[in-house]
Amino acid sequence: MKIDPTLKITPPTTVSVDERTRTGKQQPESAGAQSRESVQLSPLAAQLQDIESRLETEQSVDSARVAEVKAAIAEGRFEVNAEKVADRLIDATRDFLRAQKQ
Repeated sequence: MKIDPTLKITPPTTVSVDERTRTGKQQPESAGAQSRESVQLSPLAAQLQDIESRLETEQSVDSARVAEVKAAIAEGRFEVNAEKVADRLIDATRDFLRAQKQ
């Protein structure tokens, strides 16, 4: 699993813009009601909100796997495949350098 340090996650917000604030002009109010403009989200934004809500409900760490590895370390039977670690580190570094060039 790679961690992308360039990814910044911000929570979605609901936006309601007062027409007078947006344009900087005072408009006459009709019958005491304020003119409001609503913002419609694109299908992609809606998809992103759906993904974000699903990620909030899912567990990002496999607790069972963590417990298994912890027990293996404590018992002295945990083995590290240095070649596999090195290969993945090189791949992650290449991906990072490619992302920096773009």
